[in-house]
Amino acid sequence: MEQTIWGHLPVLVRANSKESIEYILQALWRTRKTGLGTTDRCIIQEMLQLQNESDLDPLLVCLRMLIRRCVYENTSKEDIPKLFPSEVLPELQKLLTLLLHKFQREWQEDVMKDQNIVPRLKAMTWNMANLDKESADPAAVINLKFSLHPFQLQNDGQFHSGEQDVKFKLATDSIDMMLKAMHCIRDQFSTVDEALNGH
Repeated sequence: MEQTIWGHLPVLVRANSKESIEYILQALWRTRKTGLGTTDRCIIQEMLQLQNESDLDPLLVCLRMLIRRCVYENTSKEDIPKLFPSEVLPELQKLLTLLLHKFQREWQEDVMKDQNIVPRLKAMTWNMANLDKESADPAAVINLKFSLHPFQLQNDGQFHSGEQDVKFKLATDSIDMMLKAMHCIRDQFSTVDEALNGH
């Protein structure tokens, strides 16, 4: 099945420019939820000089599959060529690799916007401040590092732009209030766990 799909990729060679293939990829991403409209289909069919519209669908299926793998599986630039079987022309592999990598970050950011991403706490550090200042109350400086990128969960070594540092100071009364709130949250979790486990 997959080998048959790959056989339609060479149709892209009919496009008269790299910009045409860029348009096709961007159009497929833009319409990932709705499917290509009539106007886009006509434009792409003309770009690829296809007489029959039915010849377009197998190519679009193949390209959508490539886009999904590149975006959702967080495929690195070095690994994108491995998505292609050997029968795909090297020149075509090179061009598609270049374009998929070019748009990968933008598309992954679109995915983030589509989802309600809950930041994941990756690290927490703290130190004391104002200890040597007579006029200021001592405070704890808290530094939290969050992972904001859904794709980073699979490979923490990539997408450092998906991390965010939050730094703030807390005085004693604020820490007491925060600890009480955290204890309440912990108790709520315990209650939920017991209910789920049937205790």
